[in-house]
Amino acid sequence: MDFASIPASGAPWTVPAVPGWAVPRGAVADPAEAAFLAGAALNALDNLVRANPSWAGAWRARLALICAAAAARQAGRAEDESMLRDAWYLRPADGDPGPAGRMLAAWRRLAECSPGVDTTALQSVCTLLGLSWSAELASLPDEIDRQLAAGRPAPLAAAAMVRAVETAQPGARLLGWWLADQVLALRLRWPLSVPLLMADAGGPRRASRGGGFPADGDGLDAAVCVAVAQGAARACRLAAEIAPRAARLDAVVPKLRAKGAGDAVRRLLDDDVVPGTLQTAALSRFAARRLFDRLVALGAVRELSGRSSFKLYGL
Repeated sequence: MDFASIPASGAPWTVPAVPGWAVPRGAVADPAEAAFLAGAALNALDNLVRANPSWAGAWRARLALICAAAAARQAGRAEDESMLRDAWYLRPADGDPGPAGRMLAAWRRLAECSPGVDTTALQSVCTLLGLSWSAELASLPDEIDRQLAAGRPAPLAAAAMVRAVETAQPGARLLGWWLADQVLALRLRWPLSVPLLMADAGGPRRASRGGGFPADGDGLDAAVCVAVAQGAARACRLAAEIAPRAARLDAVVPKLRAKGAGDAVRRLLDDDVVPGTLQTAALSRFAARRLFDRLVALGAVRELSGRSSFKLYGL
């Protein structure tokens, strides 16, 4: 396995990297080759998930943002990652983030909750994705149980869920990719799901001969395996970017004097971004602004909005 030597928060650590030969460079027609690539890539990602670094929350939240932006594109919406961030983090407390922001809520829920869904949870996710509810969709939790009981390899079980959703309700493929990530996590016994597949759902579609995503059979299995390999490689690359920033943040914590700084640091490690207007019981907005300016000057965090006001800070 290839490794990138990256210091992680708290101690030197190596972030697993997917070997270059396991990253697909285009469409892979052979199901056996696609499954082989997916297995190699998942091995690296599994090591990362089980290491559970202190910044895993920020990593998963950023992956959720990437997947939500891809979902918005597939739904024909114009919102990109920065617009989704604004919709989510700058909304009033408990405010509605709008249709695209609700898509982000769905993938954030995937990243934050233990894998597995019942009918109530599934109905809630359908609402977030703007999908109508049906009796056919209500049967999907049982389908997840059947796939797990069958003991199929994780990528093939994920492909089966994409297929099952398309059969239950044609046009609900966003839900299929959401559930595919759930099945991956359940099959691999991860404590939390990792948002992966939605971001690569369009790749095989563009590469396939007819321009449409394979509907069934070996074509879909291979396409999902390719998406798994690409998603795992992207997730590991993102981790390698976040890890040294988290280590830098950890290193400068002793230099912080603001009361309540510890809570702000914890939020930076747990989420994609933190608004510059953060206010807690121990930290005023004015103190938060000074704290974030200090962290930027120390090279521990970045300001990601590019604005002079309503700033957003993250690793």
